[in-house]
Amino acid sequence: MPEKHLFEYAIIRVVPRVEREEFLNVGVILYCPAQGFLQTVFELNEDRLRAFSAQIDLNELHERLNAFERICAGKAQGGVIGHLPIAGRFRWLTAARSTVVQTSKVHPGLCVNAQETLLKLHNQLVL
Repeated sequence: MPEKHLFEYAIIRVVPRVEREEFLNVGVILYCPAQGFLQTVFELNEDRLRAFSAQIDLNELHERLNAFERICAGKAQGGVIGHLPIAGRFRWLTAARSTVVQTSKVHPGLCVNAQETLLKLHNQLVL
């Protein structure tokens, strides 16, 4: 039987009007220390987003989500935060904040393949 590894994940949410606390799940970020894995996957359903707020700036939203990808990749493309160790980058990305892009609480699990698990969670929780 393949060895299972501990992983942590959070759902990435768009909260167009923070004061209303309504959100749309748009992605997942997954961290698996044993596999040296930190990655995010997201998908914006523009029609659903516009139902929350017709004034939402989709270009800015794409840039914020792309920043998650750059920080996950680390080093120069992730800016100052990208130079943190992988665990520090995950903790920074999943820290509680009151902005248009937020994450859920962090949840643990066990996986054999972190990439497959990320895609499965994205399918279940976002699509």
